[in-house]
Amino acid sequence: MRRALTAGRRGIATGGTGIAAAAGLALALVASLTARGHADTVAPLAWQSLRLTDIHGEPVDGGRFAGRVVLLVNTASRCAFTPQYDGLEALWREEGRAGLVVLGVPSNDFGGQEPGSNAEIAQFCTSTYRVSFPMLQKAKVTGKAAHPLFQWARQAGGRAAVPAWNFHKILIGRDGRFVAAFPSFVSPRAPEVEAAVGRALATPAL
Repeated sequence: MRRALTAGRRGIATGGTGIAAAAGLALALVASLTARGHADTVAPLAWQSLRLTDIHGEPVDGGRFAGRVVLLVNTASRCAFTPQYDGLEALWREEGRAGLVVLGVPSNDFGGQEPGSNAEIAQFCTSTYRVSFPMLQKAKVTGKAAHPLFQWARQAGGRAAVPAWNFHKILIGRDGRFVAAFPSFVSPRAPEVEAAVGRALATPAL
């Protein structure tokens, strides 16, 4: 596994997409397997109890996400992974009616790559990528001051759920339990992501 991860990192640095994809699959599998032990001991996410605020400063009823499959993503506007907005939007449009919600949380935690205001971020997302999936207000996603959603994910999924960079993807099931995490360089249209989303959508809420 160490050799695979090392090869994956080298592939990213040199543009070796095949190696990077293989490393992404390996890391996603590790994240999923690691999450199972944590998720069984942590209470499901209580969406109804969350006080959320969208990117426009309006309150969001967390209950609207209850019973849905949620792909939680920390985003940034000046990152090499920013074009993943296209894949996230496509996934949302394709699977939204089936019960998927892509939920973006802009963050400036990594490389100072989201320095703008909420209004500037919203304008960028809609004008550049035509983002229509829900976006929450800019927040920290790591450390003690992390957004409550990411604090819960850290408890439920362990280290695999903690973002190491922008566009880390956390999949939450209809029952509010942690399902899997996918690192930044794994595309939202990667087979392993789409397969995990499909399985989660097929699993009823308890």
